[in-house]
Amino acid sequence: MTAKTFHHDPAMPDEVLRYLRPERGGLFLDATIGGAGHAVRLLEAGPDVRVIGIDQDPEALKASGRRLAPYGERAVLKLGNFRDIERLEALSDIEDLAGALLDLGVSSHQIDTTARGFSFRPGTSLRMRMGGTTGEGGEPAADLLNAATEHELGRVFRDFGDERRWRALAREVVRRRKARPFTTSDDLVGALTAVLGRSASEREKARVFQAIRIAVNDELGALREGLERVRGLLAVGGRLVVISYHSLEDRITKQKFRDWGRACVCPPGLPVCRCRGEPLGRVLTRRPVRPTEEEVARNPRARSARLRAWEQFGNEH
Repeated sequence: MTAKTFHHDPAMPDEVLRYLRPERGGLFLDATIGGAGHAVRLLEAGPDVRVIGIDQDPEALKASGRRLAPYGERAVLKLGNFRDIERLEALSDIEDLAGALLDLGVSSHQIDTTARGFSFRPGTSLRMRMGGTTGEGGEPAADLLNAATEHELGRVFRDFGDERRWRALAREVVRRRKARPFTTSDDLVGALTAVLGRSASEREKARVFQAIRIAVNDELGALREGLERVRGLLAVGGRLVVISYHSLEDRITKQKFRDWGRACVCPPGLPVCRCRGEPLGRVLTRRPVRPTEEEVARNPRARSARLRAWEQFGNEH
């Protein structure tokens, strides 16, 4: 595995730089470093920029390590999930970040590597673990499909995939696995085809596979926890940029940013404010920033990307 073979075009790199403003210098966190595309741009913004990179995929970390080697001690890499940043060795005491980036979703390399199990190409093993075949992550997708109850599967298809036929699909999965366990993408596509009564479209397959992937990796839980923990490490004036790729991630990010920008988060009806009584910061993007037509033409997988940015206040603002 080399940096060259781990291919991933970073989404909206110019927009990331515009909101993080690395030309100020300081310590930046790339909490999903992947192939280090964004990290390189940050480091090239000035000699006073330092980057801490985190990824739960060992292959991504090796590739980014090779790519960032010329920057020496200005780049530090750690294996792990950003939700656990406070427990990662040598990172538990970091603070005063000038900026942080969470580029969510699945990299081009992960999608294109059959052994990773993210694709619905015929014969693909049902893995879908963000930590790779040997790294961190939840149970493989096949285990979830073969062990979860019909109710649990239905909730996954409904809540994470917005699948209208979630009840029927969950029922079909349970019926089929009694005869033969699910092992490859063909098994899941076959269940979906049976429910639809026709061949599933690319979009329909993508929704169902996305739902399983989100459940396997607890992506939404990690995002909720990770946003809080990363925000707590920002310096006064520090900025947090999040790039999401589906509405579930974007909704969580939007709500977190909105809550942090409110002076009061007490429950409705409480006669006296008992919370912090002041906003933690401000939203920098009233609406999500989308990639340009030129970028989408160059990098079609950036089409669904949505960027939101937020800035931390101090005690006085």
